[in-house]
Amino acid sequence: MDGKRILLVISGGIAAYKTLDLIRRLRERGAVVRCILTEAASHFVTPLSVAALSENRVYQELFSLTDEAEMGHIRLSREADLVVVAPATANILAKMAAGIADDLATTLLLATNTPILVAPAMNVVMWEHPATQRNLTVLVERGVHVVGPATGELACGETGAGRMEEPEAILAAILALTGPGVALAGRRALVTSGPTFEPIDPVRFLGNRSSGRQGHAIAAALAALGADTVLVSGPTSLPDPPGVTVRRVSTALEMLAACLAELPVDAAVCAAAVADWRVDASLERKLKKAAGRPPTLHLVENPDILAAIAGAERRPLLVVGFAAETEDVVAHAVAKRQAKGCDWVIANDVAPGTAVFGGDSNTVHLVTATGVEPWPTLSKVEVARRLAERISAALAGQPSPAAR
Repeated sequence: MDGKRILLVISGGIAAYKTLDLIRRLRERGAVVRCILTEAASHFVTPLSVAALSENRVYQELFSLTDEAEMGHIRLSREADLVVVAPATANILAKMAAGIADDLATTLLLATNTPILVAPAMNVVMWEHPATQRNLTVLVERGVHVVGPATGELACGETGAGRMEEPEAILAAILALTGPGVALAGRRALVTSGPTFEPIDPVRFLGNRSSGRQGHAIAAALAALGADTVLVSGPTSLPDPPGVTVRRVSTALEMLAACLAELPVDAAVCAAAVADWRVDASLERKLKKAAGRPPTLHLVENPDILAAIAGAERRPLLVVGFAAETEDVVAHAVAKRQAKGCDWVIANDVAPGTAVFGGDSNTVHLVTATGVEPWPTLSKVEVARRLAERISAALAGQPSPAAR
C-alpha cells in the first residue's frame, strides 16, 4: 500500500478503539492515513493517540480557519484513494443516507467523489431495525462498500450481529478496494460459499447451518491479492465482499451451473456447504400437515460440484475443497481429496461445541498430496489470508488457463 492515501472517519462507538490497530496496520504497509474524529468519537479515543499512530494531524472541527487555509474540507475529502468509516454507527449511516452534513465528518462524506467503505458497529437491535437496514440498502445502491458487521458478544452484553469487524478484516477490504495486489494479478479465481436451500414446497426446504463467513472471507482475500474473483453464494445474510463479483444462487443445481459458466479459472475454492440431497419434485403448493401421518419425501442425490469442477474439461490449475466433519476429521478429508480428484482439501471440525458455523474462528488442516498440515485456531479472515497466499505460491510460474 505504499503511498495509498486513506481517509479514516472515526465515529462515536466503543469499537473506535479497534481503529488504533487498523491505523497501525495501514501504516506498516506504507499507507498514508489521515483521520477525522467526530465529537462523539473523541470520548472513546483521543486525538493524541490517533495522531501518534497515523503520524498526521487529526481533524475534528468543520469551522476551523486553520484547516480551511491549509487544505479545506473539499480538498481533504478528495485527496484520498479511499474513505473508510470505522466504526460506522447507526447515526452516521443514517446521516449519510439522508445527505445530512452537520459536522466535518458528514460534510466530507457528502462532498467526496472517492470510494467509501463503511464498517458498521452497533447494538444488534439497532442493526436489525428496519430504518438501519433501509439506510444501508440506500448506501449500497449508491456504491458504498460494506464490511461486516460480525456476530457475537456485544459491548452492551447482548449477543448478535453488530460487532465491528476486526482490523484484519477491514484491512483486507481496504486492500481489495485500493487496487489489485501483484501476487495474483491477471489470475481468475472462483469461490463457492454458504449453504444451498433445496425446496420441498413454497415454504419449506432442506438446508444446513453454513453462514458463508469462511467462503466470503476467502473471496475477499483472493481479491485483495489481485485476482479477478467470482463468488457463487448460496443464501446468506452477508454483504458482498469488496472487489468481488457475486453470483447469487439458491440450489445445488443453480450453483453447479453458475460455477461451470465461470470456467476457465486459475483456482477454484469450493467452500460452500452444498446439500447432498434434494426432493425429486418440489411441490407448487404448501404441503399440508395430516395428524399422525408424517409425509414421505422422495430424495435424489445432488450433483457433486467439487468433483465436477475437478473433472471439468477446462479444469482449474488448482481445485480446493472443504471437508466439514464431526469425527475423524483428517481421515475423512484425506479420503475426500482422493475421491473428488481435487488438489487440496481444507478439513475443519464442525462438531457441536466448536461454534464454527456462524462463528468468527476456525481450526483447519490443509490436506494435500504430500501430507497434512495442521493450522492453529485462527479467525476465518486469517484462515482466508493464509489460504490465498498458499494459492498464490502454488500458481506462481504456471501459465493461466483463463488466459488461453
